[in-house]
Amino acid sequence: MISVMLPDGSAKQLSDGASAADLAKSISDGLARVAVAAKVNDAVVDLQRPLPDGAKVQILTKKDAEALEVLRHSAAHLMADAILRIFPKAQLTIGPVVEDGFYYDIYYPEGKITPDDFPKIEAEMAKIAKQGHAFVRCVSGYDEANEHYARYKAIDGGHNKFKQELVGGIKERGEELTFYKHGDFIDLCRGPHVPDTGWLKHVKLTKVSGAYWRADQAKEQLQRVYGTAFFSKDELEAYFHRLEEARKRDHRLIGEQQELFMFTEDAPGFPFYLPKGAQLWNTLANYARNKLKKRGYYEVKGPIILSESLWHTSGHYENYLENMFFTKMKMANEKKAGLIVDVEEDRPMAVKPMNCPGHCLIFKHKLRSHNDMPIRYSELGLVHRRELSGVRHGLFRVQAFTQDDAHHFVTPEQIVGEVQMLIDYFKEVYADFNITDYHMELSTRPEKRVGSDEIWDRAENGLKQALEAGGYKYKLNPGDGAFYGPKIDFHIKDSLNRTWQCGTIQLDFSMPERFGLQYIGADGQRHTPVMIHRAGLGSLERFMGMIIEHYAGAFPLWLAPVQVQVIPVSEKFVEYAKQVNDRFIDFGLRSEVNLKDDRVGYKIREASLQKIPYAIVVGEKEQENGTINIRSRDQGELGEMPLDKFLESLKDWRK
Repeated sequence: MISVMLPDGSAKQLSDGASAADLAKSISDGLARVAVAAKVNDAVVDLQRPLPDGAKVQILTKKDAEALEVLRHSAAHLMADAILRIFPKAQLTIGPVVEDGFYYDIYYPEGKITPDDFPKIEAEMAKIAKQGHAFVRCVSGYDEANEHYARYKAIDGGHNKFKQELVGGIKERGEELTFYKHGDFIDLCRGPHVPDTGWLKHVKLTKVSGAYWRADQAKEQLQRVYGTAFFSKDELEAYFHRLEEARKRDHRLIGEQQELFMFTEDAPGFPFYLPKGAQLWNTLANYARNKLKKRGYYEVKGPIILSESLWHTSGHYENYLENMFFTKMKMANEKKAGLIVDVEEDRPMAVKPMNCPGHCLIFKHKLRSHNDMPIRYSELGLVHRRELSGVRHGLFRVQAFTQDDAHHFVTPEQIVGEVQMLIDYFKEVYADFNITDYHMELSTRPEKRVGSDEIWDRAENGLKQALEAGGYKYKLNPGDGAFYGPKIDFHIKDSLNRTWQCGTIQLDFSMPERFGLQYIGADGQRHTPVMIHRAGLGSLERFMGMIIEHYAGAFPLWLAPVQVQVIPVSEKFVEYAKQVNDRFIDFGLRSEVNLKDDRVGYKIREASLQKIPYAIVVGEKEQENGTINIRSRDQGELGEMPLDKFLESLKDWRK
């Protein structure tokens, strides 16, 4: 007999060799019917795996987040099976679960799989699902005579070099070689999977994109076929409804409709702000500045280009080289017309990808005292980072952006207080944008990093102490820290329930030491300060893209690029419209007059499509009475009222 521990702390006795499925059935037939997989000692496994004695076991059902990942992993195998049936000359590579679904990378040099092929692939998937083939885990040696290994090699023609590379890597690491089969299909896989293909009734393919084997542009180009899966038809339909809403809210579409920004091939990945977009950008920038002034920040400004040697000192050259832009001096050859040559410079230069080294230089320009600290430098600093064309995406992934950046230089004793101040500050900022759903993650040391383990221990413990002393809830995100220090990231949810990584607080013991920064402590001795990197809105470009989609372009009054538009009903009332507009501008509102030669109804509709908070119509009656007629985007017709009364009624029109 074996004994296992259930989530409620009770023990359950089972026969030797009993599986998680046996455990579920021993609890109730109902649980056995809805069981998807099991969590055994915190690892998710198939229901058929034998349970070890003394294990902690939780039966997973569709209510558990891990179960959805298992379902989608199985759906990837289902899709691969269907694709090979329709495209027998295709070759499989890898097929992982990703956020909102799964994908499979396919090598198919003889043609292309396109969305036009989705209906027949989905029909084949439905056929396989209906057959209810069990997912069976198969363990194999590296002997090609093994039945499972032989079937795996033969499943897509027997000459799949990608598979051999994957198997070779597993063998080199000394790991167990496992496959999963259902029906006639078998694939290299660690699992786990749902009990059988009958669970995979609500699967839909979503898109196709290009990819490279091992993400290396020098290697074979693959086709990445995406899909998603849910436990019910309603969940699947709700997902596609959210996708449709997301398409309507796409910041690139709204940016074009409202004339906010543009891109051109002459500057790939570098946004151009049109007048309304520049106003929105400036509103965000001024908002950030006002918040920081109240918290004792000093705004600074550094150059965009600095010496290449500086980035060696900071560690960026070693750890961030592929993301940086470098300058190169060019000169015309005096003897050969039209010939341009690169010139070797005594001091090569680089375009800054981050602001932190510049702030270190500012701190260092004179010796500080512990009485001066904490010192908080802020900068709306323009930075440049290389992004491949395949990952650029509107304002979300650009090659030049302005960071709502700041660096705190503190004593070790000030770390906890500064971090807690920043957490509370970020919460206040997100509330101003109607963002209340968010969580924090503590990201620890990555493999590629600078600094000793001792320094990293101190930094990670510092952030952990700040979180726990303040009673803040957080998740642990191992290995995802910056190369110079651990960090606390804020992950916010927008109105479509999508998650975005936004604010960040990074604790850095290494960079101040690398730059030789010092201050005079209370003991009269020189000490190295600790540096806190922080970004509230993060990239203004990315944050702008996010809030465009969050509000679907209907910005709150304080944020709207145009807050009020005045519409005269005819040419006779243009002068009165201009007087009203001047009053709005004097009050501080962003107002404009629509003087186009169009009908009033068309102008009102245009203001509505532009999602301007207030359309103010003036005609003979309003001119005689000295009033205005108000149409609110959010409240509808407000009717005629004195201008002063309207101004008095405005709330939250600026922050």
